[in-house]
Amino acid sequence: MDQDAVTAVVARYGRFAREEAPGRSPLYEEWARRVAVDPDIAGVLARIPDTHRQPPLVFAVLRLLGAPPATGDLWADWVASHADAIVAECGRRTVQTNEPLRCAALLPALSLVDGPIALIEIGASAGLCLYPDRYSYRFRTPHGAVTRLDPAEGASAVVLESEVEGEPPLRLPEIVWRAGIDLHPLDARDDRDRAWLTGLVWPGEEGRRERISASLDIAADDPPLLVAGDGAAALPDLVARAPRDATVVVTTPGVLAHVPRRHRGDIVAAARAAGRWVTLDAIGLHDAWNATPALRPGGFALALDGDVLASVDPLGAWVAWHPGSAYRAQ
Repeated sequence: MDQDAVTAVVARYGRFAREEAPGRSPLYEEWARRVAVDPDIAGVLARIPDTHRQPPLVFAVLRLLGAPPATGDLWADWVASHADAIVAECGRRTVQTNEPLRCAALLPALSLVDGPIALIEIGASAGLCLYPDRYSYRFRTPHGAVTRLDPAEGASAVVLESEVEGEPPLRLPEIVWRAGIDLHPLDARDDRDRAWLTGLVWPGEEGRRERISASLDIAADDPPLLVAGDGAAALPDLVARAPRDATVVVTTPGVLAHVPRRHRGDIVAAARAAGRWVTLDAIGLHDAWNATPALRPGGFALALDGDVLASVDPLGAWVAWHPGSAYRAQ
């Protein structure tokens, strides 16, 4: 047994139990606590390659393989008896969380781009963030006023609710073509891919699970073009396939954090060369900002072509429009 790897697992899962799971998932919190104090279970997880050993990934795999939704010895015995299957499945999987609520955070930037739009997402997973025009939105101000946006055909089965501060532009974009790039694209029509995506939702987040399921139905009804590959390398071919009368908009919503720093610049350069670039990122992830304003605590930057427009919740739960962010559509 690699004792260094076991030590790393204990530290990683202990931190997850203390800082990340509380308030979100009592089950994941208890599972992580057991890993942190049980050397046998930590030893099983230490066999998983480090890049596939994140608690949300491992726990999603356990649930996919049929782990009992219990704690204590019952769960620990199950993990020990399924060790080989757990290690093999984790080695094949990556975290591909596909949160459609991020479209609420993207919408102010997309509202500044005149259509028609050819939308391309890097790190698309199953492409659920490629349908901002097919979802309904309810933006609520601190004073309780609500801005309602629905597709022309009526309210969507997916209603995205978000808190908003300031006065961002809010309108549904005119999207005529949508495509995505992912190292391992998922198909909304495939039952196994759907099970994996919904399984990545932490226990206790059932509203989120329902939202993702409804978004998968929308994507399955009108599948986007999804290609497997590296974002920077695959992007020029997709741009060449986009309608010539449409404005290409490339989005990178939260994906750059999962890209090695040495490759982030290549993706940003490719996105900017392709057309308009919309991103949601922590400020420290790269230096492609035209200016670096202070962000609301816990927020990511929403930016259009490097101009930071707003602080946003990483998953879209709130948008804080920055004073002076009155950029004109181009």
